[in-house]
Amino acid sequence: MASKAPAIVAAITAVAVLGAAAFVTVSNLIESYGSGPPYYGLTTNMDKWESPVPFLLAFDAVALVIAAALGWFARSRLKRSIIR
Repeated sequence: MASKAPAIVAAITAVAVLGAAAFVTVSNLIESYGSGPPYYGLTTNMDKWESPVPFLLAFDAVALVIAAALGWFARSRLKRSIIR
């Protein structure tokens, strides 16, 4: 039973990482492409506006790799505990 604890913690952490990444992505997109023409987020100075998409793609890719590794670890630990 003790060998299941790290797997459960890893699975919960993987879900938390995905949830945090989704929250950061959605909040940044809403802030950047907020209501009003043309994309009034926090500033109306459009010559200094930058797209958040490149940062968000990299951030989401890292979060996905971390969540996949944690999920793989959890799955392998749970398989091992079921076999025993």
